[in-house]
Amino acid sequence: MKLIDLFEKRPKRRKYWDGKYKIPWDEPGFSKRMLREHLTQDHNRASRRLEIIDQHVEWIHSEVLGSKPSRILDLGCGPGFYTRKLAALGHKCVGVDFGPASIDYAVRYAPRDGSCTYTLGDIRTEEYGDGFDLIMMIFGEFNAFSKNEAETIVTKAHASLRPGGQLLVEAHTFETVRRIGMTPGSWYRASAGLFSDKPHICLIENVWDEKARVAASEFVVIDATTSEVERYRNTLQAYTSDEYASMLKSAGFSQVELAPVWGKDELGPNDEFVMLRANRD
Repeated sequence: MKLIDLFEKRPKRRKYWDGKYKIPWDEPGFSKRMLREHLTQDHNRASRRLEIIDQHVEWIHSEVLGSKPSRILDLGCGPGFYTRKLAALGHKCVGVDFGPASIDYAVRYAPRDGSCTYTLGDIRTEEYGDGFDLIMMIFGEFNAFSKNEAETIVTKAHASLRPGGQLLVEAHTFETVRRIGMTPGSWYRASAGLFSDKPHICLIENVWDEKARVAASEFVVIDATTSEVERYRNTLQAYTSDEYASMLKSAGFSQVELAPVWGKDELGPNDEFVMLRANRD
């Protein structure tokens, strides 16, 4: 696509959950650039800074698992930051992720004692195994799937937990997704970044669909040298607290709890995430 196409070929209205609703994290070039974003300590956008991850891991170890050695599945594990640290506390961990560069990194730095294993796979279709004490999915990834896909993920998670096992999902609040969709358009320029290793300009347009309760973001990336244009989309589904609870109960979970994240005392109006906790009987 050329720059002029932005004016001459207006995009048609598309279904939110078609085959192009996610940024192609599994594409090798994207995956390498995304790993770079995971590893940086300059921001918390892809992965949190390591000092924050340390605090989260300690909370999972002590408050969720009662400091007992457990078998853990991390869905969307990225480069394995959480799993490696949990393994160092005596847990056995399995990680699944869509990004080949992240999985390569996780495997390269996995403990030599075999306490962490990693699989390159799509959590929508990948078989999880069984007998887990804890299945976790953090940092809002849950909302990046359609409702049907999210239901499939939690149903598979329920089947993969042992009786008494726990599900831990860090999900976006409804207002956070709505706010993302209503954020005014913006742009930036970069010599290199997530969307390209070459100098480029990125135009960002956000849409909030109140009926579908979906926030859709489109990223138009313009090569600074050739004016070639690439389009990418990211889509987030919003849920109310009642809808989260209903989905988990429909999947068979009991003792469903929606709580402030990471042990906070209460959920504040500006908090971006809520913690979904549920048990398998």
